[in-house]
Amino acid sequence: MYERQRGKGDLGLDFPRDPSDAISVAATFWRTVDRRHFLSNGFAVSAFTTPVTRWLTQPADAATAHQGGRRVGRSDLTELWHAADEARLWDSKFGGGNWKTSSVTECLRLRAAPLLSGTYTEAIGKELFAATSELSRVAGWAAFDAGRHEEAQRHFVQALRLARAAGDVQAGAYVLTTIALQTMLRGFPHEAADMAEGAYERARHTAAPRVLAFAKLAEARAYGRAGDAKAAAAALTCSEDLLGSIRPGSDDDPEWLSYFTHARLATDATEIYCDLGQPQAAIAWNEQADAMPPGRFTRAVGIRLSVLASTHLQDGDLEQSLHVGSRALDVLRTVSSTRAHGYLHSLTTDLEPWKKDNAEVSEFIGRARNELAAA
Repeated sequence: MYERQRGKGDLGLDFPRDPSDAISVAATFWRTVDRRHFLSNGFAVSAFTTPVTRWLTQPADAATAHQGGRRVGRSDLTELWHAADEARLWDSKFGGGNWKTSSVTECLRLRAAPLLSGTYTEAIGKELFAATSELSRVAGWAAFDAGRHEEAQRHFVQALRLARAAGDVQAGAYVLTTIALQTMLRGFPHEAADMAEGAYERARHTAAPRVLAFAKLAEARAYGRAGDAKAAAAALTCSEDLLGSIRPGSDDDPEWLSYFTHARLATDATEIYCDLGQPQAAIAWNEQADAMPPGRFTRAVGIRLSVLASTHLQDGDLEQSLHVGSRALDVLRTVSSTRAHGYLHSLTTDLEPWKKDNAEVSEFIGRARNELAAA
C-alpha cells in the first residue's frame, strides 16, 4: 500500500516509520531497481536527511514475526550471509564493477525479497532483516565504487531501515558509517563528520569496539578532508585506542568487520594526512599499512599506493612519486573501480606540470590513461 503513494523517483529513498511498510518498500525496490530507467550517477546529500534523523531518533524496532509465503529457515539465513561474505571478498579484490559483486543485487531480488514476505518467527525475522541489511549495504558500496552514486544511496537507505527493523543498533551504526564515507568522498566532509559522530554516539553503549572504531575512523577521514587537523587527530586516536582494546577471540567482535585491522586504519590514516598536507606524517603511517596483503585487499592497497604517490609529490620527491605511482597502476589495472581509478587520475593531473620537460612523467601519464581506459 505504502509504495503506491510514492513516485517512481522516490523508490528506495523511503524510510517508513512502520516496520511492515519498510519491508514492503525494500522488497519492491529490489524487485524493480533498474538504473537505466530512473537512476543517474548523481548524488544528493539531502536524500540522507530523513533516514539519518529517523535512525538516530529510534535506531531499533521491536521484533516482528510474519505470516506469509513459505517458511524461512536457518539455511536461508546461512545462504544470505554467505552471499554477503562472498560479495565483500570479490569487491575488495576486483572492485565494485566486477560481475560477481554486481550479482548481489540479483540475490536481493530473487532470494531476499521473497523471504521478507515469507513466514518467520521473531528470532528468525531479526536475523533475516540483519542479513538483508548487510546485503543491501554491500550492494550499495559496490554501486558507489563503480560510480553509480544514486543507486548506492538507495541501497544504503534500505540497509539502514532494515538494520532498524532487525533491532540491531550495531549494524545500523555500521551502515550509517558507510553512508558517512560516501558522503565524505562525494564532497560533503562536514555532513559526513556529523553522520559518523552520530553513528558512534548512538551505538557507543551497545556496539562492539571494532564497530565504534570504524565510526571514529570515518569521522577522522571526514575531518581530514575538511582540513581540520586537530579534530582528525583526535578521532583517529580514539579509533586506534578502540581497536587496541579488542581482546582476541572476543565473542562480541563481528566477523563482517574483521577486515578492519590496524593495517587498515594505517591505510586510511595515510590518506588523512595526505589530505591535510602533512606528507611526513602520511609516509610514517604508510609504513604501518604494508601488512595488508594485495592479493586479498587489492583495491585498498592500490588506493593507498596512489595516495602515497601523491604524498611524495607533495613532499617534492618526483622520482619516488613516479615509482610508487607505477606500483599503484600495476595493482589497480585489474580492479574494476571508478573510485580507485579516480585516485590515479588525480595523480596524473597533479603530474601535468612536469609532463613537458620530463619524459618519465609523460610516459607514466600516457601509460596510466591507456591502461585505466582498458580496465
